[in-house]
Amino acid sequence: MCTTCGCGIGQTFIAGHALKQPRKPGGVMRYRVHGDGAAHTFQHGALDFGAGAAGTHVPGISQSRMVKIERDILAKNNDYAAENRDYFSTHGIFALNLVSSPGSGKTTLLVKTIAALHGTLPITVIEGDQQTDNDAARIRAAGAPALQINTGKGCHLDAYMVGQAIQQLGLQDESLLLIENVGNLVCPASFDLGEAHKVVILSVTEGEDKPLKYPDMFRAADLMLLNKCDLLTYLEFDAGLAVDYARRINPTLKVIRISASSGEGMAEWLDWIAKGCHNAVAAVQRTAEPKVLLE
Repeated sequence: MCTTCGCGIGQTFIAGHALKQPRKPGGVMRYRVHGDGAAHTFQHGALDFGAGAAGTHVPGISQSRMVKIERDILAKNNDYAAENRDYFSTHGIFALNLVSSPGSGKTTLLVKTIAALHGTLPITVIEGDQQTDNDAARIRAAGAPALQINTGKGCHLDAYMVGQAIQQLGLQDESLLLIENVGNLVCPASFDLGEAHKVVILSVTEGEDKPLKYPDMFRAADLMLLNKCDLLTYLEFDAGLAVDYARRINPTLKVIRISASSGEGMAEWLDWIAKGCHNAVAAVQRTAEPKVLLE
């Protein structure tokens, strides 16, 4: 169980295996709990159930027990992430973990990115969704190998899933790996996949206060892509305020304003990727250089 949101372990499906039918989602209550398990009541009747040590609440499980469960889960995940990261660094692979809400435009951005980088370097994509292989099919049609991971009831990818995908894909050395995580701004923040960077995508069709509502994700990311900027003239979205909120959470966060449709910001995004790929390859070359022993 993921104690961040309570999602089930479920069965993970990688493309080619049978898919489960998703359950009809029920109502979800967002809340916080104090260390003694008591809810704090806010003005206007709102409840805050997240002030306890675990930062969340599961009926019948104490805060200390939830903390232990989460530590055990994340510790094991971090072991797998370290293996993935070692593989990437040894082979000069620049791996990015793309995270966002559903509908932010991640897949469209990936398609445009693949088209722009076509022929310049090998690109592989891992797609994460609860069900279907629709996005992986779009990526393959764009010209890049893609492997779909279906997480079933799970709401995020983890390092073990990515490790299994790596084995099936047979990644090329000195390449780019783009991991499109499940659309969710909560749990993916806590799960290291072995990537070089988390890239959070915020669409201008969402609210400017998303960074304040989901601070863990924006704190964990190194880059924010403010996407669909071509729509700003039609929306009451304050781009400057959204960036300000994001940097209140993460002062070092790099921000690129981008539109996959119009091409705005794509050159800066592609340049950022190119520098990351260059650094990944250079790191391997430095490691391979013979060391001179001084007498």
